[in-house]
Amino acid sequence: MSKSTKSKSDQMVERGEPTQRSSAATRARILESAEAEFAVHGFDGVSVRQIALRADVPVALINYHFGSKEGLYRAIFQARTPMIVDQRIAGLRLADMETDPDRRLELVIKALLVPNLHMRSAEKNSNYARILAREVADPKATERGIIQEMYDPIAHRVIDALKKALPDRRLEELHWGYNMMLGAMVYIMADTGRISRLSDGKCDPDNEDEALRHLVTMLHAAMKYGRVPPAA
Repeated sequence: MSKSTKSKSDQMVERGEPTQRSSAATRARILESAEAEFAVHGFDGVSVRQIALRADVPVALINYHFGSKEGLYRAIFQARTPMIVDQRIAGLRLADMETDPDRRLELVIKALLVPNLHMRSAEKNSNYARILAREVADPKATERGIIQEMYDPIAHRVIDALKKALPDRRLEELHWGYNMMLGAMVYIMADTGRISRLSDGKCDPDNEDEALRHLVTMLHAAMKYGRVPPAA
């Protein structure tokens, strides 16, 4: 059959382009493979070819869907972030309706922690958490602007909620407290079994309820009682 007589669908498959029917499934498989590779090797340690091999697709198909490696990397955050942000906003709204200061602080902490820890527990997968941890610590992250664009707006809302829950605290205390909570959450999300090993199996980061019970209790106490005197 000559190229001129082939159907448009056949020509697209030959060029490595997806048909409409397979496009969503292929895109999802590429994203899943990219998450696994970026989680282990980081952004700079992964090539598009590695991801293509893992996803069992032509390199051209990754470029077709995402444009570039950075486009693919950004797409992972675009797929994950909206759900997390929406759940945090819902949690902050609940906290805003609470009149008891202790309960309000607890709800703000839960609004920050629950969406991410639930994702890990539901998927039994720490890949996204490890990517997030790498991106936060990567000196090149500022150039990509992913954290600033996708997470800074909700971060400001969480800090504003902390101000309402702890009106007597200085702004520096609230910002350090927020980052402390974020660090604890990301570390637990990214855990690949160390806490289970150290605790002889008594602690399981995949047990969402247990992880939340300990984290919320400890972080609530730290935020409530961890007063930091101003510099002399």
